[in-house]
Amino acid sequence: MGEWEAIGGHRDSSSLPVLAVHGVTSMHPAWMWVADRLPARRVLAPDLRGRGHSNALPGPFGMRAHADDLATVLDAAGVERAVVVGHSMGAFVTAAFLQHHPDRVAGAVLVDGGLPIPLPAGLSVEEAMDAVLGPAAQRLGMTFRDHAAYREFWRQHPAFAHGWDDALESYLDYDLQGEPPSMTARTTYEAMAEDSRDMFTSGGVQQAAERLPAGTVFLRAPRGLLDQVPPLYPDALVEEWQQRLPGLSVSTVPGVNHYTVVIGAGAPVVAAAVEEVASAAG
Repeated sequence: MGEWEAIGGHRDSSSLPVLAVHGVTSMHPAWMWVADRLPARRVLAPDLRGRGHSNALPGPFGMRAHADDLATVLDAAGVERAVVVGHSMGAFVTAAFLQHHPDRVAGAVLVDGGLPIPLPAGLSVEEAMDAVLGPAAQRLGMTFRDHAAYREFWRQHPAFAHGWDDALESYLDYDLQGEPPSMTARTTYEAMAEDSRDMFTSGGVQQAAERLPAGTVFLRAPRGLLDQVPPLYPDALVEEWQQRLPGLSVSTVPGVNHYTVVIGAGAPVVAAAVEEVASAAG
């Protein structure tokens, strides 16, 4: 495993730690907003392989490989068990971690991910990636003049039309590598593509979701990656999973999209859910 971080200042080392898992083209600083609202918790947030400062690590990628890496992170941090919170693809990794390393999980919160989404009819996996991920995937093949140009790229993204702040700029600055005028995002296309195929086509993803334990929390954003309706998880799909998993605790986080449910306005709700799960687990 490559880079991992303990986010935040002095935390209570006796309290149950939190392991935070980012999305498919994201990095560990995406959890700054949530970690700031968990002052009593040690928050461990890795850069998954192929992203951030772990982007030089080779495959294999896929949910099981990332889940095994999370166990390595806990070992390196000297942590036996943690509450695991995953956003987007990180929620799928969290489900795989629950399945393959259940003794390391004290509780889990899935944020707008983790429950399989059917591949849109008539679309290949590559076409589905473009349709679902949109600009998030397209930027991996782009170069940027400097940090200001990268920020401007994201300013045009509909998900961030509201709520732009210094923390978001810091997050975006972390994502850029290289030297002007040819800077690139830190996520490798190979990692994004292989992980997306796994999410859309792997039987292991379906199996991990079907084995989620009672008490697992699922938080849904009411708007999608482009701040659109319908969201990534429409009502019918959520209801279907509630019928399959009656022990799943489902809530909709009001007023957010797929990004801002963690990066911004939704962070207090996510942090509160994590704290509730952690407090119940002791």
